[in-house]
Amino acid sequence: MTTKKIIIIVGSIVLVLGLIVLLFVGGIIGAVFYGIGNSEAATVSEDFLKSNERLKQDIGEVKSFGKLVTGNINVRNGDGTAELSIKVNGERKSVNASVELMYRSGHQWRVTAASYQNEAGQTIDLLNPYESRKHVPRRAA
Repeated sequence: MTTKKIIIIVGSIVLVLGLIVLLFVGGIIGAVFYGIGNSEAATVSEDFLKSNERLKQDIGEVKSFGKLVTGNINVRNGDGTAELSIKVNGERKSVNASVELMYRSGHQWRVTAASYQNEAGQTIDLLNPYESRKHVPRRAA
């Protein structure tokens, strides 16, 4: 076997192994983003953003959300926290919103903070802490 053939074989093996590693890592990352984007926390965040009057005043009626939801969700012993970033597409423009949520003792997720940056770079708060009880989903009795 010539040196040229050995180099081609070794190069092919390295290339195939590199592609396998890339697909494996890509699959893990894709699964994480899919899990965050389809979580109950993301659903509660999107519902909150759709119904937020302050956001509607600036971007118009919410038409859709970006495909990629980023952030983190931590759950431990029946308690959870989440910090999510979601692109919100409105009638007039799109913004990137940040939503913080929590739940305690296995109850439903509740928005604890939400904001977005406007065109001027200012952070606009979407949740008045004194009005937060309006955004807590009611459980059926």
